[in-house]
Amino acid sequence: MRFDGVWFRYGRRADWTLRAVDAVVEPGQTVVVLGRNGAGKSTLLQLAAGVLRPRRGAVRDRPPIVGWVPERFPADQPFTAGDYLHRMATLRGHAPARADEWIERLLLTGHTGTRLSDLSKGTAQKVGLAQALIARPGLLILDEPWEGLDAAARTLIPEIVAEVTATGAMVLVSDHRGEIAALPGATHWSVTDATVEPAPAPPAPAPPAPAPPAPPAPSALPAPSSPAAPSAVPAPSALPAPSALPAPSGSPAPASPGRDEVVIEISVPRAAADEAVVRLRAQGHAVLGVRDVSSGDAR
Repeated sequence: MRFDGVWFRYGRRADWTLRAVDAVVEPGQTVVVLGRNGAGKSTLLQLAAGVLRPRRGAVRDRPPIVGWVPERFPADQPFTAGDYLHRMATLRGHAPARADEWIERLLLTGHTGTRLSDLSKGTAQKVGLAQALIARPGLLILDEPWEGLDAAARTLIPEIVAEVTATGAMVLVSDHRGEIAALPGATHWSVTDATVEPAPAPPAPAPPAPAPPAPPAPSALPAPSSPAAPSAVPAPSALPAPSALPAPSGSPAPASPGRDEVVIEISVPRAAADEAVVRLRAQGHAVLGVRDVSSGDAR
């Protein structure tokens, strides 16, 4: 199938969505169409499916049976999921059992009695995929097929694509989610500025970093020996009580020492200081001051 000088725009005065597209899809080939949202990927796929007609040029050698899965399956139809797929099998010349194969394969068994309009987006997408595969298409077109699918269904898409291309059929897939790494060997097109060009395959995602090795178990540490009990520190010997001072002869000492007097400094325990002062004064001695040796305070 080839795009032969295809131009397309929505409306006579609108800007061109696609211009001068020349591209070929070979039998058994998978083509992934890349591009930002709104670039024209879905338009290109609809032209390939025959849903849209080119304004200029033509799409040639399209296979007679096309399986088309739009980005949003049109679920506003008055059928249950099972009834819809059985009808599609009959319309395409197959027995209803052909639909049952895909109902089971795509994990739709529990939804066959649900109306299409009541299905979740992901389940409706699986119904759309099933109807496209019932007729064994020569061209399978998947517009953002991973959108809304659960993890189990997402893993089925690469398998299905490989099975379809193995029969010689062609597959066109659009993707902006980076899922194309799941389709090894695919050809890539890029839609940019209304043109379609070959594109290199995006790099495969880096493998997850290996888990760091577990740290070695710490060796058992010997139990600390009990600390030796501190040796008993001998209690300080009691300070000797100050010896009684002889009573001076004559009158009490004046406030400041005279020539015939001396100044004596004595040291007593702090608790006995007041008593010593009283005793000294009672004996007629002048107490010039009391000083706390440990703090330097004086009184």
